[in-house]
Amino acid sequence: MTIFKRAYQFRGILVSPPLLFAIFSFSHEIENDWLVWPLGILTFILGFTLRIWAQQHIHYRLDIRRHLTTTGPYSFVRNPIYIGNTLICLSATILSELLWLIPVTIVWCAVVYSLVVHYEETRLKELYGEEYLRYMSETPRWTPNFLNIKNIKLINQYFGISILAEIHCFLILVPFVLKEIISSWFQH
Repeated sequence: MTIFKRAYQFRGILVSPPLLFAIFSFSHEIENDWLVWPLGILTFILGFTLRIWAQQHIHYRLDIRRHLTTTGPYSFVRNPIYIGNTLICLSATILSELLWLIPVTIVWCAVVYSLVVHYEETRLKELYGEEYLRYMSETPRWTPNFLNIKNIKLINQYFGISILAEIHCFLILVPFVLKEIISSWFQH
């Protein structure tokens, strides 16, 4: 089994080390709640919204027949779910008040998701052939091409069910809210 397939199988676990560190570290925190919490929540909302938008089009975890998705956020970039995940991880890092950990979190997610995408792209080439190769040549992997506006569809018939499929993302906020509550007990 290749490192790429292992990265794909364990991608959720593999992105967690910076977040685990952020939960349990209290060293060099930025104690500016007026900056940290609005910025962290805004970043979370951006990542969560991107995941919902992508879910409406890709139908992952929905009981719907799937096909090569090139609409919605997939018309701009090939991996909007992983960009959304990275934003959510970034939001957790911000909420930890360890702003110095932001670059580490970004690089960590980039490495993990690059390994994952290598495996996924190999599978998608086998599954969709020329259609996927054409899509790869027209749509960037990570940096959105906003000139590629077609089939945007911000909301479609899968909007409600997509929210339900993505609601678990809020769980990432729980340890950081608890960290803030617990740390406030020791500051008084």
